[in-house]
Amino acid sequence: MEIEIATIGGYEEVGRQMTAVRAGDDVVIFDMGLNLSQVLIHDNVETEKMHSLDLIDMGAIPDDRVMSDLEGDVQAIVPTHGHLDHIGAISKLAHRYDAPVVAAPFTIELVKQQVESESKFSGSFDNDLVKMESGETMSIGDTGNVELEFVHVTHSIIDAINPVLHTPEGAIVYGLDKRIDHNPVLEDPIDMERFREIGREGNGVLCYIEDCTNAGRKGRTPSESHARSHLKDTIDSMEDYDGGIVATTFSSHVSRVSSLVEFAKDIGRQPVLLGRSMEKYSGTAERLGFVDFPDDVGMYGHRKSVDRTFKRIMKEGKEKYLPVVTGHQGEPRAMLTRMGRGETPYELENGDKVIFSARVIPEPTNEGQRYQSERLLKMQGARIYDDIHVSGHLREEGHFEMIDALQPQHIIPAHQDLEGFAPYVDLAESQGYAVGRDLHITRNGNIIQLVE
Repeated sequence: MEIEIATIGGYEEVGRQMTAVRAGDDVVIFDMGLNLSQVLIHDNVETEKMHSLDLIDMGAIPDDRVMSDLEGDVQAIVPTHGHLDHIGAISKLAHRYDAPVVAAPFTIELVKQQVESESKFSGSFDNDLVKMESGETMSIGDTGNVELEFVHVTHSIIDAINPVLHTPEGAIVYGLDKRIDHNPVLEDPIDMERFREIGREGNGVLCYIEDCTNAGRKGRTPSESHARSHLKDTIDSMEDYDGGIVATTFSSHVSRVSSLVEFAKDIGRQPVLLGRSMEKYSGTAERLGFVDFPDDVGMYGHRKSVDRTFKRIMKEGKEKYLPVVTGHQGEPRAMLTRMGRGETPYELENGDKVIFSARVIPEPTNEGQRYQSERLLKMQGARIYDDIHVSGHLREEGHFEMIDALQPQHIIPAHQDLEGFAPYVDLAESQGYAVGRDLHITRNGNIIQLVE
């Protein structure tokens, strides 16, 4: 069976992930993502109101023209998890393909909400949305020779999977994004046992496509339980403070948000979740049963309801509340940035605490915005508690463990630029792989033929 892999997006940058695998006459697309940094450098860009061609020209979503060079029919579009760099282009590109979007339940719900918010082509998206749980399989195409499997992984968002395409030539494992977490907060540990089984079954693993985000960092990525412990220690240290405490984290990081809610309660403060994306992710997770927040936890996304909440906090006393807000990357319109600029009724005072339970994404736009946000907060007297976080991506020893478990015949590094690929290439070469033979360094828009 002919096997080709089209590397469409995410092979020159962190973001706008998209990869297609052709197995015989059947094609499966993995991810359709947005490159957030290409959007953030433009003022007041609303992607939901823009045409796909303009977003492609901007470098914000994948240029999928290479798909016309794949001789086969797209049978499924499979996002791995609900982060925008993996699902952010589905509402723009999926309607070009007569294929269902197949994803885990939380991811499907986020895709559904994104499609419903699309205003440029309302009504043009008619792809079926199909839920599939981790551990389940689905037949691809009509031959019965190709099967899709979801393997549960742990990441900085709940319900993440690594899809595996089983073919007569071996398995193709699409490894974006994960960390090896044996002690997560809200869900099951990563299913390393299944990865090891896939490495030993049949013809083994033909190809492994891997996220290289933290490949240059030594050691292993700590568990989410490590971040939870760090966060608890930080918040407990503020128990006797009688002023304002504000926290920010990735709104999609429901496990972290649930810890913030719990620890706020522990020190006698009422947690409130503020910001559109905070309300979206946490509200969706609670509705689907992934998390159970206390009944009195408020979630407010609309600007007017957020400001009303801030007024209530100022009236009743900041010492009674712990707002959890958007804005950990210094996004211009996010809640924390507005607080830093003095544009909300919440007044920061000298000594008030601001907890960043997130790392700045190492990209110039984010770094500049985060720096500006912190300066504004400090000018109002805020005390900054930074880097209370663990990454959702594998470090060097996690990458070694995955290669050792899967023993793939071919490896394709992804989710980075050429500089970001280098540490992973060094690791793969140390394990016997060779560039140009079975280690494929590629760019956006290329096709790699694995089996002729």
